[in-house]
Amino acid sequence: MKIRVIVERRKTPLSSPYINEFEVNVEESANVISVLMEIRKNPVTVTGERVSPVSFECSCLEEVCGACTMNINGVARQACSALVKNLGNKIYLSPLRKFPVLRDLIVDRKKIFEGLRRVKAWIPIDGTHGLGPGPKVSEKIQRIGYKISRCMSCGVCMEACPQVNDRSNFIGPAVIAQVLLFNMHPTGAMIKEDRLESLIDEGGISECGNAQNCVKACPKQVPLTYSIAKLNRDTLFYSIKRLLDS
Repeated sequence: MKIRVIVERRKTPLSSPYINEFEVNVEESANVISVLMEIRKNPVTVTGERVSPVSFECSCLEEVCGACTMNINGVARQACSALVKNLGNKIYLSPLRKFPVLRDLIVDRKKIFEGLRRVKAWIPIDGTHGLGPGPKVSEKIQRIGYKISRCMSCGVCMEACPQVNDRSNFIGPAVIAQVLLFNMHPTGAMIKEDRLESLIDEGGISECGNAQNCVKACPKQVPLTYSIAKLNRDTLFYSIKRLLDS
């Protein structure tokens, strides 16, 4: 099928955006990544102008890594799982709006990874543990933990969140959910209070406006609003305990 692809582009992080339109022939079963690869083979616009190939990111092609996340017809999603047959014969591609644009459809998602570092989203194994079986985890916690662990740091939840903007330092729902994941782990709980401390700082959980856009937009059905509600209670109890202990 022949489709028209409209791409919002930018040459450098500081340059103004501009539009290129392309026409390509692809199979109905093709995804958006395949479309961009076809454009890369022959980057000629509908007006006959030869331009530089469109810059984009992709890796796993299985909706696991989150690298190919972009706005497709106005909806933030992964280009690898967006099929042409479901998008119509005109596709509009643009970069995510809540992250700095590096070039064309590539954005800098450093904000997410800085947030994960801030809340210490890791299990603190320091070499003192034996090599035998790890601590037991209940089936209930395993079920919840698995759902949260599906997060691929794609940024869709932050794109949908009205609290993530230029006027806010909100850490974002993806990072908050990871706090719950690691605090539920028996070993990760050793620095549970450090993570809660991070959440009550500026830009933390109190800046969530409870819009619930994040859980609706998440492509992996991560229980983001559940995590935020649970951590709202945990940070409240922690704050009271800290006050009483002072």
